[in-house]
Amino acid sequence: MTNTETATVGGGCFWCVEAAFKELDGVESVTSGYAGGHADDPTYREVCSGNTGHAEVVQVEYDPDALSYEDILEIFFTVHDPTQLNRQGPDVGGQYRSIVLYHDDEQRDVVERYVEALDEEGGYDDDVVTEVERLGTFYRAEEKHQDYFEKNPADAYCTMHAQPKVEKVRERFREKVKA
Repeated sequence: MTNTETATVGGGCFWCVEAAFKELDGVESVTSGYAGGHADDPTYREVCSGNTGHAEVVQVEYDPDALSYEDILEIFFTVHDPTQLNRQGPDVGGQYRSIVLYHDDEQRDVVERYVEALDEEGGYDDDVVTEVERLGTFYRAEEKHQDYFEKNPADAYCTMHAQPKVEKVRERFREKVKA
């Protein structure tokens, strides 16, 4: 049994972020869900209303011998725009915010340093607005949202938004992509 670690991130629609991470060698599983809000066991419809405070997020279970937490962050910050406040592309609302939900103090320290370095390097025209907070409860999204891109590759939203993220991972992180 592989010793795994878990990272929880949100950068817009979870279908897109999930599809990007599923490309990587060392990723054992990716689960779409909701976190960072105040309602118990919210549904997709409730989260989309913007009234629960949750973000669409993914939990990435990975092998730390194949990928580091820093690798996870680098990929995450490559596949979404961390300068867009409460939106990603056509998706608008707090449920699509850029967020990293850390699981322990070590992850918190790493992500805080990472975001600080992104701002200092000035690689973006605007400030990084990614929220960094401790993970409370992660709620698994409904089954129809799991592996959505894999199940619906011809879906117009997927071809316009998920496919480019998958291609970016395949190109930019070629050495980390599953064979």
